[in-house]
Amino acid sequence: MKSIYLGADHAGFALKEKIKNYLDKKGIAYQDLGNLVLDVTDDYPDFAQNVARQVVKTKSLGILVCGSAQGMCIAANKIKGIRAVVPFSLKEARLSREHTNANILCLSGWYFHFHKATKMLDIFLHTSFSTESRHLRRVNKISKMEQLR
Repeated sequence: MKSIYLGADHAGFALKEKIKNYLDKKGIAYQDLGNLVLDVTDDYPDFAQNVARQVVKTKSLGILVCGSAQGMCIAANKIKGIRAVVPFSLKEARLSREHTNANILCLSGWYFHFHKATKMLDIFLHTSFSTESRHLRRVNKISKMEQLR
């Protein structure tokens, strides 16, 4: 597995730090692209952009954490090649990889406790994209939509 890219604003900082410890214990390589310190004046789009650009460049996966997860998701999806998602169930985490080839998992620092976040993370990191023709066709349509921007 390639390196995972992490990013979080102040509202997701504590959960991101716990995720880093979890990944260390699992032996999963990651790069923390910030914020590296708790700064209540930081802005989530900065971290979403940094992580999204690295995910596209390296064809890897990313994990973003902010208060609701929604802002990170919206910002990351502005980068061509990103399919960021905010799943709220383990099934959604699995289907986001299998059916849409999601490449960034966005988590809520306000609503996700550590146990749920790590279960979603495990599923997201260890689920492959289905090569069924219907899923390939749909993801290709999404890629073509990016050309319309």
